[in-house]
Amino acid sequence: QVQLVESGGGLVQPGGSLRLSCAASGSSFSINAMAWYRQAPGKQRELVARITSGGGTNYADSVKGRFTISRDNAKNTLYLQMNSLKPEDTAVYYCYSEGWKGTYWGQGTQVTVSS
Repeated sequence: QVQLVESGGGLVQPGGSLRLSCAASGSSFSINAMAWYRQAPGKQRELVARITSGGGTNYADSVKGRFTISRDNAKNTLYLQMNSLKPEDTAVYYCYSEGWKGTYWGQGTQVTVSS
């Protein structure tokens, strides 16, 4: 079992920044890739950014150049630095992990971009 706990969401004005964190515990040694997904009201959950155990990354086109995913393996923590936030980035952001013990989701953290 892997437990994922997100933090760092909140209300921010357009153009502002937030950093999300996701702390992994339990069988975190089994994790290979991790990712951030988001789900806006009335929309399907979508991939925002993904990072492999080797540090390889990929991003949704809508966030390229604005968001940066990173992980601190020593702290078992995943991050998402979000800059130049737009109202359309408003969503619940979920942490995700995959590995040889299966796939896991966090409970989500709300990000609201509004003036």
